[in-house]
Amino acid sequence: MTEKENKLIEDLFKQAAQQQVEDNGFTEKVMASIEKGQWKMDNGKLLSILWTWFCIAVSVVLFFVFNGWEMLKASLMVLFAAFRTSLEVFFTTAPTAEFDLTPWMILLALGFVSIYLPYQTARKLSATL
Repeated sequence: MTEKENKLIEDLFKQAAQQQVEDNGFTEKVMASIEKGQWKMDNGKLLSILWTWFCIAVSVVLFFVFNGWEMLKASLMVLFAAFRTSLEVFFTTAPTAEFDLTPWMILLALGFVSIYLPYQTARKLSATL
């Protein structure tokens, strides 16, 4: 940029810094209410909070009444058995394939896709938010 453009930008910012926006005491009222703790909760928000806690309490009670730990354990065992079976089938059939890939290379590629890529995506999304 030239010196003339720098001078114009500086003048623009000086003019903007000198402007006052009249808020008719709004800022002072907000700060006073924050200091005094005069926050009012409307009925809709209160009902929403109460309903959320009621649903959490009912869920916890039903989890223990219907023996949720056993169901959760059985579900995880079935999931683990299915995963183990699929790996056994994969390692049995992969060496018979027509292409020159070892099962470990494919397992590394699957690990990359299932672990590293979601991690990078989450990291980039959190950086933009």
